[in-house]
Amino acid sequence: MSAQLSLWVEVPVAILLVLSSLFALIGGIGLLRMKDYFQRMHPPALASTLGAWCVALASIIYFSALKSGPVLHAWLIPILLAITVPVTTLLLARAALFRKRMAGDDVPAEVSSRRKPER
Repeated sequence: MSAQLSLWVEVPVAILLVLSSLFALIGGIGLLRMKDYFQRMHPPALASTLGAWCVALASIIYFSALKSGPVLHAWLIPILLAITVPVTTLLLARAALFRKRMAGDDVPAEVSSRRKPER
């Protein structure tokens, strides 16, 4: 069974999927061009999140047109990615910073959550 969709559905879906692949490519290039670990963390995290939103939107448009009604369950994936990717990135950065401090590398000083006593 082959469903024939109109051009107004196929074009935005194709554009969104190509845009998603461009985000992945930009994230990969950013990963290669950055100098250290802390700089390399950002491009893939941002690009994968934006790419996932584009794929989810393309999926919603395509399957909504195919079923002739709204199909919104694809939003669950980018919403969960939007929650988990920043948290994971922060935890990876903290772990890398901790390892650099333990190795004695020159890194920024630890910021204490306590206030310093006044003199």
